Amino acid sequence: MAGVSAIGQALLRWASILGVLALWQGFAEAHVVSAFLLPAFSTVVVRLYHDVVSGDVILGIALTLYRAFAGFALAAVAGIAIGVMIARVPPMRWFFDPLVSIGLPMPKIAFLPVFILWFGVFDASKILMVAFSAVFPVVVSAWAAADGVEHVLLWSALSLGASRAQLLWEIALPSSLPQIFTGLQVAMPIALIVEIISEMAMGGEGLGGSIMTDMRFADSPGVFAGILAIAIVGAGLVRAMELIRRRLLVWHAEASAA
Repeated sequence: MAGVSAIGQALLRWASILGVLALWQGFAEAHVVSAFLLPAFSTVVVRLYHDVVSGDVILGIALTLYRAFAGFALAAVAGIAIGVMIARVPPMRWFFDPLVSIGLPMPKIAFLPVFILWFGVFDASKILMVAFSAVFPVVVSAWAAADGVEHVLLWSALSLGASRAQLLWEIALPSSLPQIFTGLQVAMPIALIVEIISEMAMGGEGLGGSIMTDMRFADSPGVFAGILAIAIVGAGLVRAMELIRRRLLVWHAEASAA
């Protein structure tokens, strides 16, 4: 009975996705629009399968994830460092507060032409564009997390003779990790989205570049197969971040609550 219940819960969780896919298939088979504008879901799946077998999609996913992860790593390191310094060092708060206030709501992809002019259209430009776009939510989450550490913990550690470095590494950062990780979970999809857009604009190999190539050759199933591959990769990344968070924060109170 437990197994049946688990299967039922899984089906309910994916009911909306399955409904959309069934609607897509039925809409295409009814020929409401031409197959060029909307190929059937089954046709797209077959095309994606052939692209996987040929290795084209695997190569595109690998290149896209390489650039997205590289930019994300830069954003994570820089964002956490800047956010913690803003919270703990008053001059840093004075300097970065206006920049973060203006940069956070701004669509960073608007700087794409600038990055192309400065760094060209190769990997370095795409990675830096991803890092620039993803760093702001990390900065804000690290700032808020470090600023919200309970002062009682800090005062208690100071009274026991803890140094400033120990306060940072053994008190402030562990207490801030849940909120920092929330910022990283927000930044990861942003990194993937910006990487795809950068590939579409700059060209080159990758999921975004392959979609643009298929579009230029009027290959509608190829375009939709690329979109489906992006959706699968994005869902996998979100799930992976959830599992990593659960693993790294197993000691935290949120794990017990979950």
